[in-house]
This record gives sequence, structure tokens and C-alpha cells, in this order.
Amino acid sequence: MTGLHTPVLVDEILHWLQIRADGIYIDATTGTGGHAFEIAKQLRTGRLVGIDRDAQALEIARERLKEFGERVTLVQGNFSSIVEIATRLKIASVDGIVADLGVSSLQLDTMERGFSFRGAGPLDMRMDSGAGETAAEIVNHWPERDLANLLYQFGEERDSRRIARNIVRQRPIRDTEHLATVVAGAQNRGRQRLHPATKTFLALRLAVNRELEELEQFLDQAPATLSSGGRLAILSYHSLEDRRVKHTFRRLAQEGTLTVLTKKVIEPTEREVAANPRARSARMRVAERRPALRQS
Repeated sequence: MTGLHTPVLVDEILHWLQIRADGIYIDATTGTGGHAFEIAKQLRTGRLVGIDRDAQALEIARERLKEFGERVTLVQGNFSSIVEIATRLKIASVDGIVADLGVSSLQLDTMERGFSFRGAGPLDMRMDSGAGETAAEIVNHWPERDLANLLYQFGEERDSRRIARNIVRQRPIRDTEHLATVVAGAQNRGRQRLHPATKTFLALRLAVNRELEELEQFLDQAPATLSSGGRLAILSYHSLEDRRVKHTFRRLAQEGTLTVLTKKVIEPTEREVAANPRARSARMRVAERRPALRQS
């Protein structure tokens, strides 16, 4: 089977979610099914719902998870719609939710999807290939000022103005390779740890898929899906995501909705990073749903 993604922090997720054989769980960002497979292996009479907006990834996950039969239900959709999806499936509450916010290896390694700067591919970057604005429309049509603001806010790119100016001068940008070259040409630095186009591609991906908006909606909805004592584990890969998770968990703890279980963020071990370099920037936070307060 091709396109399989190596899941990150699997043992830690199984530990923190405290998987029960009869429990109900949601993998809110199933991808090709790496975490879902490991969770489903722990179930006997329980149930797993997998959500993802990438139809291509879900087809791979469907094949990967078919041995579990009716214990696993896969749904194409946005994880921000978790309450709506659970309601549609007649699930009142669940015992655990995991959301891995990273881009899958399938998306990065398939040049036709346009996520990677390591080869020539169309400027697409849509996780749901059938919906929304593409990266090409942003790169080739947005005003220079808006483009610079996007790169600064979503990519935390210090050279955002210079990069945006160079992109506008070089329009039309043909493909991912062309964009990466244009971005690198706008920067005047020595050796860097990251590829010069990393932050630009991140910013474009976040904008194309409305990822930060989707994350905020998911964070608002997910606690309502959890049963008392149910746990929510979220893996993020950059500061914009992690800050939102951290601050939301803190706010919901102050409101009495959640208890934050991970006082310190959980990171992959050196051994895991050596085996799977894409795990390097992963950060996991876990919270538990408190019992609802009884009305007097």
C-alpha cells in the first residue's frame, strides 16, 4: 500500500487517551489512518470515527482499516464540524479525541498536490482538492501588500515585504519550484537551517485551507463532544497552532470545562525523530473533560 504516513507520538497518544476496549473515539484528522489503526487495534466492542477532508487520504485509510469492519466509520469532512458529524452518526459523546494538525506524507510527497517546494508541481495546496481558492490564485492575484501581510502573519516571515515584492515582479508564478526559486532570490541571508521557502509555503497552506480558523472552531466544539472524563489530545507543528491550543486549554480550564493534563508540552524522543524526521517539530497537549456542574 502506497502513501502511508508514519504517525507521530503513537505510544504517547494511546497512553494519554487511556483507550478502553469498549470506548468510543474520534480521530479528527485521520489522514491515511496511522493513529486510527493503532487506536482501532485496542477496541473490541468500541467504535472509532475517522474524519478527514482529503478524499485521497481517506481512500488509503479505508483500505488500511478494513480489517476492523464496523468498528471503524470514516467520514469526509472538516474537523471543525465534529459536533455535526457526531450528531449525524447518533453519537452523544465520546471517550477520546485525537487531532494531528500536521500535513501528511501523502500530501507532501505527491508533487501534484502542490504542498512541497522540493519539486515542480501545480500551486494548489488544497487538502480538499474539490473546494476553495488555490495557492496559485493567492500568489498570482493578491495585491502585494496583502501578500506581504499573509507571509508575515501566517508564516512569521521577517522578509515578507521583500518576498512579496519579488513574487509580484516575477508574475505569473508557474509552479511550486518557480515559487521556491523566487522566494529564495528575495532573501539575503547566509546559511539557514530551514529551506528559504519553508515559511512562505506554510503561510500559503494555512491560508488556502483556512487552517487556523478551522482549528479555532474545532477547539470550541470538541469539548462538547467529550463525555465526562473524556480526553482531547492535539498535536501541533508550529507556534501559531500551539499557541491557540495552549490558550484555549487554559481558558477552558479557568471556565471549569477542561483539566489540562500536560503541564509541559510532550515532544517526540530523539529516537523517534531519528526514525521519522518529520516528527521533529511535533508538540502534544492533552486535556480532560470535567463533569458538568449540576444545577441546584
